[in-house]
Amino acid sequence: MKNNPRATIAFIAGCIISNKQTSSVYDYLQSKHILISGTINESNIYLYDHDQGCHLTGNVSNSSFNLYHYGDAHHISFEIKGKEFNGYDYGSSFHFSGSVNGNSISLYDYQHSKHFNYSI
Repeated sequence: MKNNPRATIAFIAGCIISNKQTSSVYDYLQSKHILISGTINESNIYLYDHDQGCHLTGNVSNSSFNLYHYGDAHHISFEIKGKEFNGYDYGSSFHFSGSVNGNSISLYDYQHSKHFNYSI
């Protein structure tokens, strides 16, 4: 998965699991805050990544998310169970998984076989 879609997924999971509203996610790999605006509610997601200059939208059904990343032109799906999440990035054709602990998000990207860390 590419850097910004991965950070946006961490942002979504972090906001939902920690029940927090924020306007950015800090990406430790890129050493920067990524400004994200928009809405996340129980049925829809409509976000704009100001760093990449693109939208990420989708629908929510229970704890399953079906998203489309307009900047990279592909779908991403994932689900949340408790403080953990897992999903599939159709752009890279790899799975990912992660967990949220307070404001900290750890996402394991199977494409790169490593963890990536974020905070909201």
